Amino acid sequence: MMAEALEAYIFYEIAALLVLAAAAGFVGLLLRQPLIVSFIAVGIIAGPSVLDIVRSDDQIDLLAELGIAILLFLVGLKLDFQLVRTLGPVALMTGLGQVAFTTVFGFLLGLALGLDTVTSIYVAIALTFSSTIIIVKLLSDKREIDSLHGRIALGFLIVQDIVVVVAMIVLSAVGIGASGDSALTDVLVVLGYGFAMLGLVAVFIRYVANPLTDRLSRAPELLVSFAIGWAALLAAAGHYLGFGKELGGLLAGVSFASTAYREAIAARLASLRDFLLLFFFIALGSALDLSILGASVGAAIVLSLFVLIGNPLIVLAIMGAMGYRKRIGFLAGLTVAQISEFSLIFMAMGVAIGHVSDQALGLVTLVGLITIAASTYMITYSHQIYDRLEPLLGVFERGKPTRDKAETAVGENQHDVIVFGLGRYGIGIARELSNAGRRVLGVDFSPVAVRHARGQGLDVVFGDATDPEFLAHLPLKDVQWVVSAVPEHDTGVTHDDPRRSLIRAMKDLGFAGRIAVSAHHETTAHRLREAKADLVLMPYADAAAQAATLIQSDAPLAHEGIPDPAGQREFAT
Repeated sequence: MMAEALEAYIFYEIAALLVLAAAAGFVGLLLRQPLIVSFIAVGIIAGPSVLDIVRSDDQIDLLAELGIAILLFLVGLKLDFQLVRTLGPVALMTGLGQVAFTTVFGFLLGLALGLDTVTSIYVAIALTFSSTIIIVKLLSDKREIDSLHGRIALGFLIVQDIVVVVAMIVLSAVGIGASGDSALTDVLVVLGYGFAMLGLVAVFIRYVANPLTDRLSRAPELLVSFAIGWAALLAAAGHYLGFGKELGGLLAGVSFASTAYREAIAARLASLRDFLLLFFFIALGSALDLSILGASVGAAIVLSLFVLIGNPLIVLAIMGAMGYRKRIGFLAGLTVAQISEFSLIFMAMGVAIGHVSDQALGLVTLVGLITIAASTYMITYSHQIYDRLEPLLGVFERGKPTRDKAETAVGENQHDVIVFGLGRYGIGIARELSNAGRRVLGVDFSPVAVRHARGQGLDVVFGDATDPEFLAHLPLKDVQWVVSAVPEHDTGVTHDDPRRSLIRAMKDLGFAGRIAVSAHHETTAHRLREAKADLVLMPYADAAAQAATLIQSDAPLAHEGIPDPAGQREFAT
């Protein structure tokens, strides 16, 4: 009876937390705030300072740790070193310059505020990390993720992620060393395990990742399940070997980063990541004492102003010195005007090791709440803010800035048409458009179709046309037509028409081009027109009409010297 009552209470507690999270998230949505702010607020409300309903600490901590492993897996999945190489010096200079500036001046500011040396170091490092999740989400919502300042921001965020990895490795090693008598030996052992794990990941990337994901992609649910299991396995191995769950989860993501399916995996895991991180922020918020937060308000405001003003200015100054226009530098600089969820994870690791107190964690959490809330509005209204401050920003621009113009001309991946579904019909459309000089991007969820289309010389990505998270990351800026040649399947109670889903998702994303979809029956075509499709293609009816036209015409036949225009006979075989 006791066990049953305990299980029932845990269920009631989780249910109450989920309801609170949904309500707080709705309020945050109205205030245009990221979910991080709402979730931390839920933890504070549910914690001992207010409602005191959080009692199942072990269960919530378990979900929180799994959420961190998934988060770091997705960060590793996005560690695109090619992007850093493409953007060249600007990503490295702005990333490392901002980290160095924030660390040095943050440390001095911490000492000036009365913090001890170790706490000042921790706080300074925590202030250097910017939230990749928030920045990507806000830039995607504004359709600026593919703009020059958006790509530069992604470049120096990757540099920051690399710094996160180094900081966590150092912190894990220091923690192991501090917990034993033979500190140097322990650190060397942990480093040895770390290099062994890196070697294992390198072998996995070289020989296993691509053939394995090719097999798993035939069952998309299995691909996602394996990714979660792999992240948990390497996180557990990292914890067992002493260098932390965080680094293990990140290496799991890196091991999949070179595969063609990373975008599809990331899109499928995004919702799970957000759900599990809810419990990390609830655990964090419930552990905060409001009296401690109240005592830290003054220091938090000073540090928040430093992040909100100092970080954008240093990025603006570095980019201006490198020859970028002040507008590009300003828009890119605003993206670093907040601290990250990694800042809180980093401080929590310091508390667990015993280097810093709960009060320091509360201080950084308060800085996070202030900077995330403020920077959301700063990024959302970045162009309006620039227009007001533009006369004051001339000092950050060279006399003849040229770097941004050159990179804009050659750096963006542009397409005129995106074709979903690369079967016989879809690849025929894509090939004809490509031959006509249109820049075509193909999308399919079948690895066989993706490989075949690449063999035809087409630009192709692996992804799901019904996944809004995947669609939000497509380069839609210059796209004029989106074409769905996805095969028609019967729909039922649990399955929506993928073509209607695609139309809705494109409208929600603010896509300004035109949408064409294929249908085999007139009733289906009528429903798609009602869903606001600009053009409904009917392959059988259109082919029949074309065949009748050819039969009735006096045009020479193929065997009389006129080649098959689309190569359909050869392709069909």
